[in-house]
Amino acid sequence: MDKLQKMISEKSVVIFSKNSCCMSHTIKTLFIDFGVNPTIYELDEINRGKEIEQALAQLGCSPAVPVVFIGGQLVGGANQVMTLHLNRSLVPMLKRAGALWL
Repeated sequence: MDKLQKMISEKSVVIFSKNSCCMSHTIKTLFIDFGVNPTIYELDEINRGKEIEQALAQLGCSPAVPVVFIGGQLVGGANQVMTLHLNRSLVPMLKRAGALWL
């Protein structure tokens, strides 16, 4: 869990993803299209990916990917991110975290 906290706190936007997950691809594309440079951890490619996935599940992340953290705070998965985007809350959140300067 300490390793997970360190990973989350180091960057303004962190996405935990899997290459095989279409929703992960969609969320990554959304942030990149905004001009955000998220830190992306592909859990199916990195060492100890399964352990990190279990730690995310302990935080209440279900499904385990994609999971987005902005400014060190858990935003959630694809549904939560898209809800924030549709109600126009995502861009202000990214600005507050220093991930976007529009």
